[in-house]
Amino acid sequence: MRITAAGSLPGTEFRGALGAVSEVLADILALPELPQRGVGSQLVGRALGLIDGLDFDLQPAGWRLTSGSGADHRRARSQWRFDLDDTEELLQGFRGVLKVAVAGPWTLAASVERPSGDRLLADHGARRELAQALAEGVALLLADLSARLPEATLRLQVDEPMVVAVAEGGVPTASGFSRHRRVHAPELSSALEMFTSLESTAVLHCCAAGQWLSLARSSRFTAASIDLRLFEEPRSRDDVGQWIAGGNSAVVGVVDSSSPSVQPADQLVTRALDFLRPMGLDPDMLRHQVVLGTSCGLAGWALRDVVPQLEQLRRSGELLDEQLVR
Repeated sequence: MRITAAGSLPGTEFRGALGAVSEVLADILALPELPQRGVGSQLVGRALGLIDGLDFDLQPAGWRLTSGSGADHRRARSQWRFDLDDTEELLQGFRGVLKVAVAGPWTLAASVERPSGDRLLADHGARRELAQALAEGVALLLADLSARLPEATLRLQVDEPMVVAVAEGGVPTASGFSRHRRVHAPELSSALEMFTSLESTAVLHCCAAGQWLSLARSSRFTAASIDLRLFEEPRSRDDVGQWIAGGNSAVVGVVDSSSPSVQPADQLVTRALDFLRPMGLDPDMLRHQVVLGTSCGLAGWALRDVVPQLEQLRRSGELLDEQLVR
């Protein structure tokens, strides 16, 4: 069974991180994200670094839409250029699958402030404009990567840790005394479809509790990345089973990234079997449509533990292939 990882890693050295994971994530290589480098490399800032035509600045309360780019926004843009140059150099001749992750439009809308204060989420026009600008930036990123690595197969991962809160009206206002109004499903899907139109096998990744696979389906995603721990209830597991039975792919996060210690392969296999077998699906279907991964990023881990954990994950994929036919 194939394996991958969410993307974020500890440390600040991109070349070393890419070199290390490229050896162990041979199935689906996740382009490293290194949030410890600073705000421009963290989830929100990294995505904003792809946006041209809108300007942002880092304020005491966080990122804000402004009339001119601040130094942190300019650095985030520059960091992408350096990372892409290193990627081109280190992955020359790469013929595998390269997965690049970017924060999605709803997580950005729930995290970035308007010029007048409070979240962009409160402004219909602003959140639509943000989604369009982000989609344009991602399109340019994919085109750039394709030109640099013409033999690679690119995959886009859209990280949406805030989408459940946005859908359920759970995002607090600036005062903290109220909540932003929930965004209804058609608008949620419309923004996310901008990204599935860019890459037909895009992955929607959400590590928040809640029922979001229906949103993935309506937004035309054909792959979803889940934290296994949040889908262990029978109803939730049935949702994943229906997702897979419908011909879609699932990255099942068997590595608990919230527990920063190496989890052995046999433990990962047990988690996967306990989750997958009750679905009653054909083993061949599971082998082709399920990928083993991490529940979320590994940025909070000790650097020395990352490669050993990914090696255990790779071993668990090999063992699971054998176990599924029993």
